[in-house]
Amino acid sequence: MAKKEKSTENNKNKKSFFKGFKAELKKVSWPTPKQLVNNTVAVIAIVLLTTVIVFALDLVFEAANKHGVEKLKEVISSSNETTTDDTATEGGTIDDATEGTSEETTDLENQDVQEVQLEDETQNTETTQTENTANQ
Repeated sequence: MAKKEKSTENNKNKKSFFKGFKAELKKVSWPTPKQLVNNTVAVIAIVLLTTVIVFALDLVFEAANKHGVEKLKEVISSSNETTTDDTATEGGTIDDATEGTSEETTDLENQDVQEVQLEDETQNTETTQTENTANQ
């Protein structure tokens, strides 16, 4: 008996739901066919305009990226060619070329450190001379 009561209760709930649903749909203010066409055209136009803008930006960024990547490849290949050419004349291998590059980098870093040390020594000398003249 409990099953019959639940099924009749579910049917009543379903009927009342659909009655309420139908009543709510009657309250909706539906657009006229002219408004529907106008709104549809506006949406399609905006979507097409957005598509064109995104496509144009994609082309621009792709070209800029390709141009930038090509420039980097040229710079890298030219620096690799000079390093490889230097070691090739000395009878070295590609591994020697990469080792030479790291040694050159270390030499440049050492030069920078020496320059900073010289600047510090110059400043210290000037400070000492200024203090000596002030003391006299």
